Amino acid sequence: MALKLHNTLTRKKEVFKPIEKNQVSFYHCGPTVYWTQHIGNMRGMLCADIVVRVLRYSGYKVKHIRNYTDVGHLTSDQDEGEDKIEKRAKQEKTSAKEIAKKYINIFEKDVSDLNVLEPDIKPKATEHIQEMIDMIQLLLDKKYAYSTDLAIYFNVSKAKNYTQLSGQKIEEKLKGAGKGDASDPQKKDSADFALWFFKAGKHKDASQYWPSPFKSKLIDCGQGLPGWHIECSAMCNKYLGQNIDIHMGGIEHIPVHHTNEIAQSESANDVKFTNYWLHNEHLLVDNKKMSKSEGTSYSLTDLKEKGFNPLSLRYLFLQAHYRSPQNFTWESIKSAQKGYNNLLDQVKNLGNEKGEINKEYKDKFIEKINDDFNIPQALVIIHEVLKSELIASEKLATILDFDKVLGLGLNKIEKEKIIIPKEIKYLIQQRKEARKNKDWSNSDKIRKEIEAKGFNIKDTNNGQKVSPKY
Repeated sequence: MALKLHNTLTRKKEVFKPIEKNQVSFYHCGPTVYWTQHIGNMRGMLCADIVVRVLRYSGYKVKHIRNYTDVGHLTSDQDEGEDKIEKRAKQEKTSAKEIAKKYINIFEKDVSDLNVLEPDIKPKATEHIQEMIDMIQLLLDKKYAYSTDLAIYFNVSKAKNYTQLSGQKIEEKLKGAGKGDASDPQKKDSADFALWFFKAGKHKDASQYWPSPFKSKLIDCGQGLPGWHIECSAMCNKYLGQNIDIHMGGIEHIPVHHTNEIAQSESANDVKFTNYWLHNEHLLVDNKKMSKSEGTSYSLTDLKEKGFNPLSLRYLFLQAHYRSPQNFTWESIKSAQKGYNNLLDQVKNLGNEKGEINKEYKDKFIEKINDDFNIPQALVIIHEVLKSELIASEKLATILDFDKVLGLGLNKIEKEKIIIPKEIKYLIQQRKEARKNKDWSNSDKIRKEIEAKGFNIKDTNNGQKVSPKY
């Protein structure tokens, strides 16, 4: 069953064909580490985690890169405003480096609590400045970029198929060559985006800046900092190459960040940048956009402080397709925690013995996950297995196999040791003999006696299963 995924670039579902057989290069846009990421950001991390898990479950060797943006992301995606890291550092009266370190640590703990797999490499933008400078120089040499007193810009009018990913009309992006921009009158078009900001321009107070071979007319020095978009292109190029299989991020990245990544990468390298683009939809709160001012930008810590298991949030996220918006409410997380705990109980009751993985159910599971990562439908298969006539050991093996994709930690459940008193063991043996002799009346009588003493007894293909009443 071929893996099919919805490619944002072509706007259709396609059969996945990797560049190299059984190998997948996967780049995921990571966080800008200037604050504690909210649960909407966490949903994006989970969506990428599912992609990696499905690919590996399908037998692919995945090289997964997820970056940290710790410089260059301004308060406006249109190259306006202050660097978000610098702004937060001033608010907390510390250094930009300490801000990044603090919020990376919080992020790492959160994704670990959600059982998100570790990427192969987690590059930081500040550690790859030379790679960015090299790519910017290449774009200057090829006349795709130009310099002003304030910055170096990519010339959008020279990019091929610039709006292919976003589907916008080029006229909406290019507002007229030569019209400039209020932020920089020397810009050729307001749609042109910054590759490098000169410190001598608008970022005189920046604490993070680097030397470069570029020159600003304001001062005979190229010291500055990179633009946000060039960072991902440079890091992706270093670790995965000029042409990669899959690039993923939130839908908010489509019109600006990812569009600009494509433009600069393909202009520099003369090859297609990414074969398959995946984008996850937003998480809403009470059917509204998350808002700091309204107090709805919840973090994972907020949920934990209210007594919710992080894996209950994961279970909630799995119930919506990655390309569909999902609505978070306190009722929905309560329901998810109840459902997750119920699932844990059912798996516990299957015992410790693992049998064979059921092929019929596995084929159904693969059919769902290979259909553009349809995890909500894959979850349904788990409940079908639990309700089926399979013996307990087969159910357990099959469900634990599925959990390699779902990541709900079902293989880490601590099985409770059930202590059965001697008198109950004696009754169990007596009932077994009665059933063997087809003495159904006596068997039923003994069952009621066992239940009266606080134990449930169930007849299965593996024999009598006894559990205490709770």
